[in-house]
Amino acid sequence: MLQKGEKAPDFKGVNQQGEIISLSDFRGKRVILYFYPKDNTPGCTAEACSLNDSRSYFLDKGFVIIGVSPDSVESHQRFDAKYGLSFNLISDPAKAIIQAYGAWGEKKNYGKTYMGLLRTTFVISADGIIEEVFPKVDTKKHAEQIIEALGI
Repeated sequence: MLQKGEKAPDFKGVNQQGEIISLSDFRGKRVILYFYPKDNTPGCTAEACSLNDSRSYFLDKGFVIIGVSPDSVESHQRFDAKYGLSFNLISDPAKAIIQAYGAWGEKKNYGKTYMGLLRTTFVISADGIIEEVFPKVDTKKHAEQIIEALGI
């Protein structure tokens, strides 16, 4: 997994509107890049809604929010429509972006070990350097978690 102080890898992906976006599109802005396992699941919904509820605050502070999961563009469209999300959701079924950031790895659940998406958030500076990494996300209070850690 990438660490604080490292250069954030650029990426290209398709959002829920079918548009190709890249990290470099947001050069000059701070980016909250969060990786989540699956649309419309309880934890992922809580996390998305926490960030969406604080979107105006983050915008005022110069941030943009981008979510990434292996779900399809169509799944992201339904998730966006259902919860009125106002930020980009990138579809990464090949897991290229997820793996570039080290957000794919070994997980354990009910005694079973398997490979899966590691819920992680990266805060990226306006010049493309990772400012903060959140490997342990409080899904219901993730916006507050970020605000407190950054002191903003």
